[in-house]
Amino acid sequence: MAINLNKEEGVFRNELIFTADAKTINIDSTLVNLFMLLKHNGIRPKQRTRRGENVFIELPKLKEIFQKLEEDGSLSGFSENPEAVELWLRTNLTNLVNRGNSQKERMSSLRPIHLESYRVRNAIHTRDYFSADQVYLMLSQKPAVKNELKNFLQEGWDSNQGQFLNGNTLDVDSLGILHLIKNINPGYLESNSELNKIRPLLKEQAELYCDDIHKLLVYKNEIPRNVLIDYIKTITSFHLSLYANKVIYLLPKMISKGTIDIQDDWNIVLDVTDNFESKISSIAIEDAAKNYNALYNYIKATFQINAVASRYKLDKSDSDSLTEILKILANKDESFELKFETHWDYIFGNYDKEDKELISEMVKYETTYFDRYVELLMKIRSNYQLKFYPRFMDSVSQKNNERGYLAQGRSKKHPRRYVLGTRLLEALVQIQVLHLENDKFITKSLSIEELINNLRERYGLIINGLSEERFSNADVNTILAFKENVEAFKLKLRQIGFYNDLSDAYILQKVRPRYQMD
Repeated sequence: MAINLNKEEGVFRNELIFTADAKTINIDSTLVNLFMLLKHNGIRPKQRTRRGENVFIELPKLKEIFQKLEEDGSLSGFSENPEAVELWLRTNLTNLVNRGNSQKERMSSLRPIHLESYRVRNAIHTRDYFSADQVYLMLSQKPAVKNELKNFLQEGWDSNQGQFLNGNTLDVDSLGILHLIKNINPGYLESNSELNKIRPLLKEQAELYCDDIHKLLVYKNEIPRNVLIDYIKTITSFHLSLYANKVIYLLPKMISKGTIDIQDDWNIVLDVTDNFESKISSIAIEDAAKNYNALYNYIKATFQINAVASRYKLDKSDSDSLTEILKILANKDESFELKFETHWDYIFGNYDKEDKELISEMVKYETTYFDRYVELLMKIRSNYQLKFYPRFMDSVSQKNNERGYLAQGRSKKHPRRYVLGTRLLEALVQIQVLHLENDKFITKSLSIEELINNLRERYGLIINGLSEERFSNADVNTILAFKENVEAFKLKLRQIGFYNDLSDAYILQKVRPRYQMD
């Protein structure tokens, strides 16, 4: 017989820990909703309900807008090139769900290439499952960077007047989107939000994301806007995944220590060979399995925190509450157990005899009422999280995508392993070649070893692990595996144009900036 809990008992998502739901995330939808949060200062405004046949915005509606703009003299060439406009809309300006399926294909939103993109979207197809809230919290760790990103994204547009700014030099795709939205006012209702009261749990990780965004924006006058926005998308997905992995790994340790101030020793080995049968693959597979297997303890830790917050009636929108919860869990006194004994007796007494027997069987190995309660939550509610959280982690890690750092083959012989996509590597290198001198960023060449060390120290990404403590007693096979990995890393850098073997001289083998900034 199924055991039911009331709605409050079964809630898992806790914004003080991590805002996103366990769902498959589309990073474009995350960015569209992030732009909305940036525009409305952390609030998700409720969109007014549209009635009638045009509830959903589809491509023909956007074509009509271009047609009217041509009739008004705002643009020209639409009538003469309808097929080109159709192709431009489909490939450059809009995101589509079920792309290519004539029966199911629908428009989800404009592509997130300008801050105003969120104004044309079909909300049901642009759900981000609160992942944008987490990115917003991370950006809020450094408000100056958040405002810098917001200003870059809204370049060329006066949102107060709803018109183009004079002298803008926007790319054609951004101009197309602004032409589409300049006469559209979807209408929003103000809503309340507690997001601005919450601090990210992993402060240093959030600051690291802000630093990377700041460094990318240094290139805004050097790199084409669409390329830079692609870098921002790649780095945002990367950092969202890093943050999720680290929370999963560190939260149980925080409960054990009774504080959020613990050492971040999370790291993973990357297999950069692009070969499922490489020598290094077994280590990268082992690290992936370790992180995914950590989900059980993370889910249990979250239920423990939620249980204490509920019983002690602590504010779930105030980050100070989490600090208090960890102290309570580390120093359980008599009143702690009494609270949960009272609550256990209440919920247990509401079940019939058959359910009571089933519950007793579920918790028979637990010795305290708190542990019994948490175990009951785990037995009833954890299956959903354990099923869908791996899908969430796969999606934010951009599995089998050149933007990501996770791969998995179709065969069971090739389970998840950590890798390094070329587009992610390109974005990371653009960041690593920047150096701050005299309060100004300049680009400098790096040696291969410097780049490898930077990726290890900054992000916990291990390419050559021979200096790692856990490989201090490495055998010959492990040494050869890391040597092969380093050579594959050089090849990958060569493929994206950052590295050339100009000489056998070791000192001349450098990773060189693509965009020079003196």
